[in-house]
Amino acid sequence: MEEVEKIQQNQDYGASSITVLEGLEAVRKRPAMYIGDISQKGLHHLVYEVVDNSIDEAMAGYCKNIDVTINEDNSITVTDDGRGIPVDMHEKEGKSALEVVLTVLHAGGKFNKDSYKVSGGLHGVGVSCVNALSTYLRAEVHRNGKIYMQEYSVGKPFAPVKEIGVSDKTGTTVTFKPDGSIFTTTEYKFDILSARLRELAYLNAGIRLTLTDKRVAEGEEPIQETYYSKDGLKEFVLYVDESREKLLNDVIHIQTDKYETPVEIAMTYNTSYGENVHSYVNNINTIEGGTHLAGFRRGLTRTLKKYAEENKLLDKLEKAKIELNGDDFREGLTAIVSIKVAEPQFEGQTKTKLGNNEVMGSVDMAVSEALGNFLEENPKEAKLIVEKVVLAATARKAAQNARKLVQRASPLSGFGLPGKLFDCSSKDPSECELFLVEGDSAGGTAKQGRDRVTQAILPLRGKILNVEKAMTHKVFDSQEIKNIYTALGVTIGTADDSKALNLEKLRYHKVIIMTDADVDGSHIATLILTFFFRYMKELIEGGHVYIATPPLYLCKKGKVEEYCWNEQQRLAFIEKYGNNGTESGIHVQRYKGLGEMNAAQLKETTMDKQNRTLRQVTIENAMSADRIFSMLMGDDVAPRREFIEKNATYARIDA
Repeated sequence: MEEVEKIQQNQDYGASSITVLEGLEAVRKRPAMYIGDISQKGLHHLVYEVVDNSIDEAMAGYCKNIDVTINEDNSITVTDDGRGIPVDMHEKEGKSALEVVLTVLHAGGKFNKDSYKVSGGLHGVGVSCVNALSTYLRAEVHRNGKIYMQEYSVGKPFAPVKEIGVSDKTGTTVTFKPDGSIFTTTEYKFDILSARLRELAYLNAGIRLTLTDKRVAEGEEPIQETYYSKDGLKEFVLYVDESREKLLNDVIHIQTDKYETPVEIAMTYNTSYGENVHSYVNNINTIEGGTHLAGFRRGLTRTLKKYAEENKLLDKLEKAKIELNGDDFREGLTAIVSIKVAEPQFEGQTKTKLGNNEVMGSVDMAVSEALGNFLEENPKEAKLIVEKVVLAATARKAAQNARKLVQRASPLSGFGLPGKLFDCSSKDPSECELFLVEGDSAGGTAKQGRDRVTQAILPLRGKILNVEKAMTHKVFDSQEIKNIYTALGVTIGTADDSKALNLEKLRYHKVIIMTDADVDGSHIATLILTFFFRYMKELIEGGHVYIATPPLYLCKKGKVEEYCWNEQQRLAFIEKYGNNGTESGIHVQRYKGLGEMNAAQLKETTMDKQNRTLRQVTIENAMSADRIFSMLMGDDVAPRREFIEKNATYARIDA
């Protein structure tokens, strides 16, 4: 593959101005084209590329165990017990097949249908990209009773593949060290890798994946977790839905390949008011959906509606003259849709939307047959589902009326803006910021400390509604939530999706949650984030949502003053300026709330664009985020307590 780049665009532009990038040089020149970006997301994508090779072996039936290790120096080792990458000479390339796989883009067994009928590689660039973006890579292959090894640096081999020993097993081990001159961060996050490996275990029943973190203090045992699922998607749905109140005791499981496309679906209903459907193609999370999701929704709606009509279960709606729509059938639904496609065609902004038209009919027919059988064989559960649908339709009608009230004001005209909004004078959304502040007291302080040109303040009265437990029309009835919609200038509904958030008239490109740096403040921030995730996810996905980080302490010793954002910084100040490490002579002011700071202090530490630290809110894994929000804001106390106990030690604010 070649990439042509224009070096000059003046009258001297000619053949000498063209640089042709061959092979892996193109990857190093434009890494984001191949792995998405060069920050945390792209860094972790390197691991996924290597693991995907092992998963392909597993899907082909040749691999049962995959081990991922984060080494002490933040390098990664991935080991599998598959067949081992071939090492014999590649006739066309004139070098070992292993070296071809590691140095040639779009090379590998997955491009040969005889080797892999289905592959998880999204772009097909695979391990060669990892090699190009690593300062060091070592591949070790156990195959044919022997051990083979080759080492690389930035995609170039030190020497040809060599035989280094004998072995009675098969498999491949790849160790690589990401290039710090390419990536903005080279520190791997255990939780991010954990979420993906857990997901892969559910999607590939019977495959054991292990994650080990060796970055521990001397004398401590490495952190290790193992992910294994016997029942696959059935367990996946129960895991995602763990903290929600169940409507059904059973998981409806659909698995068939008789409609050309292998389809597996697990679904259940709960008493919540949201839809939580996650779709996958060849283990890839298709976050933008596609034809398989459309087929699932079509089959679900038609089958449930037919059953309800035939059993005369819609009388209440007919009397109220309320017509059902597709959304009603998916309220309270949690489902995992997983299909395998030999040649997936991806489209959409992030290349995670399936475009294969033939898939829609296959999924539709699979759902219609299996769900129809379930409803007929389980009339009690079927009635519960239909009653939930009827309730959803009735609530939707109420929500439509409430939504109209939210959108009736015209914030762009200057009228109808929330009375408590202290707006900024600039009308350029790209430079404008909206601070959502807890309470009138802190709002007043923030108003005094802000930059009036670009920073707007919207004080919120107490804790906003917990949308996780509220019906949709109650959400739109909430005055605080109405104020957020109106201040932002956003509307609900696009040409493609009646529930989607329309950001065309967004008035601020930074929405900053600024709450107290204590437990209550964290709870309020979580309530706001839950609202954004459930009702304004597009705002997060667009990179518009941030969290401010006010300090916890102001430490003083004589004329020396330092703000401390966490306990470690406070202790470091005492260690540095105290008498023999004690607090003697040191005054520590604990900020219990934003209102305890004066305007100058709040500006200096939290609002000034030159000094502040903002944490951008992103969604690394939608399934994990969905589960965590439902757990933190739902009714079930036990999983919430377990989550807090496990994660409290690691919670921190980075200043």
